[in-house]
Amino acid sequence: MSVLVFFIVILFAFYLFYKTKYFRTSRPVEKKWLSAKSNIALGLFVFLFGINHLFFISQTTVTLIVSIIFIVYGGIFTWVGFKKYKHYLPYAEEEAAIEKRKRLAQGRQA
Repeated sequence: MSVLVFFIVILFAFYLFYKTKYFRTSRPVEKKWLSAKSNIALGLFVFLFGINHLFFISQTTVTLIVSIIFIVYGGIFTWVGFKKYKHYLPYAEEEAAIEKRKRLAQGRQA
């Protein structure tokens, strides 16, 4: 089950990476798109954390309930993040293309 721990650490790193990119960008649609990507990473992190607790922690009723809550919450968070990601992807691509055209136009004028 060390594979689960590996994926949990990787997903948390992705979450931090996308949140950092979110705070560093100035484009509004790209912010929403990056937020959706970080939602997916956080949802998968919580989901796998719940599954991990089912295997490694002593089985008590409280542990089982908390693990199920984590699994359901992580699944919902991932699903909502994926829906947002699909929605904002074309707008983010369009926004990036417009930004690129602006930079090219400024370069030609200089």
